[in-house]
Amino acid sequence: MDFKDVVVSRRSMRAYDDSKTVTKDQIEEIVKMASYAPSWKNSQTARYYAVLDKDKCQEFATKCLPEFNIRNSKGAAYIVTSFVSGNSGFDTAKNEATNECGDGWGYYDLGLNNENLLLAAKEAGLDTLVMGIRDAKAIREEIGIPDEEIIVSVIAIGYGTKDATMPKRKDISEILHFV
Repeated sequence: MDFKDVVVSRRSMRAYDDSKTVTKDQIEEIVKMASYAPSWKNSQTARYYAVLDKDKCQEFATKCLPEFNIRNSKGAAYIVTSFVSGNSGFDTAKNEATNECGDGWGYYDLGLNNENLLLAAKEAGLDTLVMGIRDAKAIREEIGIPDEEIIVSVIAIGYGTKDATMPKRKDISEILHFV
């Protein structure tokens, strides 16, 4: 699949085949592709936590996700995404934000990584759903994520069972301005 096809065909999947399993090797390759995204001063603060075992996935979902996200991700594995705070967007020698974004730059960098992850998953024949509505406290306890990391999202990853249609996109004239 060429790059344009990967970008255009990626969708948020809300139905997964629970008879198929995402492997550790697949996750390692996908996260490796995610890690090639640029980051503030090459700080590379993105962190990923994968839950692959079906029983652990069910336990994780029950403890950490609201009912509608449990339903939307049934049969998928999970990747929790976070970033190390106080690095990206900061002068670490002075321990102060370099611009008004502060830790906001960590969200930006993680977003770049996560987009690479979503596209790499699609290229590998997997589908994804990014979920921002989750219980960060429960996730931190369940997985053991350090306090210095900011938990951002949970990404369901697996083999989709239906064709997701593309929502209408805004016209380029609405989002692009030449100055």
